[in-house]
Amino acid sequence: MADNDEQHEQHTFEQSGSGASLTYPMQCSALRKNGHVVIKGRPCKIVDMSTSKTGKHGHAKVHLVAIDIFTGKKLEDLSPSTHNMDVPNVTRTEYQLVNIDDGFLNLMTQDGTPKDDVKVPDGDLGKEIESGFEEGKDLIITIVAAMGEEQALSCKEAPRI
Repeated sequence: MADNDEQHEQHTFEQSGSGASLTYPMQCSALRKNGHVVIKGRPCKIVDMSTSKTGKHGHAKVHLVAIDIFTGKKLEDLSPSTHNMDVPNVTRTEYQLVNIDDGFLNLMTQDGTPKDDVKVPDGDLGKEIESGFEEGKDLIITIVAAMGEEQALSCKEAPRI
């Protein structure tokens, strides 16, 4: 029976380029509003949290309300305050927009490294980036990355030197 179970459990480990982990554990009671947390496998920003005291032998529970940083969906979780939750490693990087090609942003880091695997975002931000590029503006795009996903977060005009 045990051998049969082992055959069905195939583990896939994603590798991160820098050797850094995608998440790190943090005790529920140490989480803070405007911080980040993983809920239902999604990286989220905490927008509200409350702690409830429980009965005689129970644990205090932390109720988290958070917004998925990529989809904007609201997610909630209830967890004992002493339990650990995963916190995503979230990075923000600014890139210079070089071109828009086939629905993707062609970006460049300050040291000249090209990056062309980020999609033009949907909605107003995507329209703002495309119209600014067509007008010949020098745009700086902020990309947020967490748990192997990346997305354009904002754009601004580069300062003239």
